[in-house]
Amino acid sequence: MSIDRAVLLFAGCMILLSLALSQLHSVYWLLLTAAVGIQLIQSSFTGFCPAALLFKRFGLRPGTAFQ
Repeated sequence: MSIDRAVLLFAGCMILLSLALSQLHSVYWLLLTAAVGIQLIQSSFTGFCPAALLFKRFGLRPGTAFQ
């Protein structure tokens, strides 16, 4: 799996998890959804993604978006 796909998988899981937790516990979990969305927008402009750095340390192979 490449870093690009891992970042997308991680973001999708975080969004679904926060949506589920907002229904089961508190609507404040939607702030996590907003944070993930803001980070995705920011990384599309700057190319910087903290999750990509973490996955790179784990040894995933680079993709084309995050290097």
